[in-house]
Amino acid sequence: MRILLTGGTGLIGRALCQHWQQQGHQLWVWSRSPHQVPALCSGATGIAQLAELEGAPSLDAVVNLAGAPIADRPWTAARRDLLWRSRVDLTRALVDWMGRQPTPPRALLSASAVGLYGDCGEQPVDEDSPPGMADFGSRLCAAWEQEAERARQWQVRVAVLRLAPVLAGRGGMLARLVPPFKLGLGGRLGSGRQWMPWIHIDDVVGLFDHLLQRPDCAGAYNACAPEQARNANFTRALGRALHRPALLPAPAWALRLALGEMAVLLLGGQRLQPRRTLEAGYRFRHPSLQAALSGLLDPAASSAPPAAER
Repeated sequence: MRILLTGGTGLIGRALCQHWQQQGHQLWVWSRSPHQVPALCSGATGIAQLAELEGAPSLDAVVNLAGAPIADRPWTAARRDLLWRSRVDLTRALVDWMGRQPTPPRALLSASAVGLYGDCGEQPVDEDSPPGMADFGSRLCAAWEQEAERARQWQVRVAVLRLAPVLAGRGGMLARLVPPFKLGLGGRLGSGRQWMPWIHIDDVVGLFDHLLQRPDCAGAYNACAPEQARNANFTRALGRALHRPALLPAPAWALRLALGEMAVLLLGGQRLQPRRTLEAGYRFRHPSLQAALSGLLDPAASSAPPAAER
């Protein structure tokens, strides 16, 4: 296949490029630094402008991952503007370009986030649940998805992947959590009772690939593991994977004071199920939180032979 990626130099984009290059697909990455793309993205071709693809054979698929990091700093007015432009405005420009092509790509796989649902408390949530819309993150995701869905008017198959926080050996959420936990300074956030969806990087790649190969799959898909965990369970599992205690909680008031509205990312949660993802036939490679964390962070666990071989 001929595939264009946006956000291809990020954690998920690099993993996808490595996987799809091994499968023999032709890849292009739209990037502000196209000269860095081949080294970062397993030999993919970098482009600075979509116009560079004009006159080339039509694309089979577009994978839209672009977006400035949402949890790097508080949501000031300037930061909100950047987050909006890098997601909503960029997706609008991308979809408009797709519609101008003589033969539009057959599929658009576009990232979103579980933050779409907002803080759901104890209410079970799946892909049919409405957006929360009570905080900026939820409104951002809703607008982001709306721009991607416009590609349907050109008979483009659109699949939106609502991503949970991604667990990876390098980068992602664990890159921030592991250093304090290794020092014995980790613990639950607030009450620790908030539900905390998660997904292993292998399953992010697996789900994107699964939806790419399935022309019957369209609409929203929750990219989260089926095993549900509260924040307190997650922090205990992370402590066990690192062989460290997890006894120092971060008070909710301190997080709200430091982060403002962005604290909803840490103190809110979603009791989320990947119902449509499972119905689409995807089978998770890492359904267990403890096994996923131990495999990524505990060398002894990741190098141990399977139980049947011991």
